[in-house]
Amino acid sequence: MTEINFTLYAGDEYIQLIQLLKATNCVMTGGEAQDVVVEGLVKRNGEIELRKRAKCVPGDVIEFDQFRITIQG
Repeated sequence: MTEINFTLYAGDEYIQLIQLLKATNCVMTGGEAQDVVVEGLVKRNGEIELRKRAKCVPGDVIEFDQFRITIQG
């Protein structure tokens, strides 16, 4: 499992799930990000997340494939 710590920019309260997957290079394109979310392949805090634009906030842990992303503020 590849651990990734993602820090939000100052002033940002959240990042959308599909943007996070792209920003951390877990997927190559926005279309691929949408596909993996809709297919139920992404977990947020241990639960399958089906909302492409889910607001990921500091403390959230996102799991996809071999990646575990921890959001930091």
